[in-house]
Amino acid sequence: MGREVFGLTSTIGVSRKIQAELQFLNFTQHENVVAASVHTMLARLARTVPALCRAVHTQQPASTAAALELIRSQPSHYIIANFVGRKYILTPRDVLTVPRLRDVKVGDVLTLDEIHELGSREYTLRGNPTISPSRVRVQATVVEHTKGKMEFIFKKKRRKGYQKTITHKQPYTRLRIGEIEIPIESSS
Repeated sequence: MGREVFGLTSTIGVSRKIQAELQFLNFTQHENVVAASVHTMLARLARTVPALCRAVHTQQPASTAAALELIRSQPSHYIIANFVGRKYILTPRDVLTVPRLRDVKVGDVLTLDEIHELGSREYTLRGNPTISPSRVRVQATVVEHTKGKMEFIFKKKRRKGYQKTITHKQPYTRLRIGEIEIPIESSS
C-alpha cells in the first residue's frame, strides 16, 4: 500500500511530477520553512492536479450512439445551429432574436434542422457538416415580432443646402428555444 498525502495514494498512478511536489512539500513542512513557501507549493500543486483529473475524462466513445448516450447523461446541453444563414450557440429556454421572418405568426413552432454541434459540459458531438435531425430534435416557438431601436441616417451634400434625415427601425422576430431532445435509438 502506498503512502497517502492529501488523499492521493502513490499506487493509484499519480504522476511523477505530482509525487515530487508532494515529497518536496513534506520536506519543507519538516524543516519548518516559512508558511509562504508552503503556500506557493500548494498553489503549484493545485495547478498540476486538475490536469490529472481532466485526463481521466478524455474517453473516446466507440460510436455515435455511445457519444449521444454520454451527452444525454450530462445535466445541461447546448447546440450550434444554423438559422436564417447564421450560426448561433443555443441552450434550452434561450430567446433568439433574428431578422424578421415574414411567413410565421406568433405561436408557430419551428424545427431547427441544421444542427452542426451538440454538446454538454464534458462531451461534444460535431456533425459532418450537420447532425441528422433524427438524432437531435430542437424546436423554437415564435414569441413576438418586434422592431429595434430608432436609427437615424443623415445625408448631406456640401455647398448645395441639401440635408435629409431618414429614420428607420429594423424589424426582428424573437424565438424561444425549446428543450434539446436526444431520442433513444431502438436497436433492431
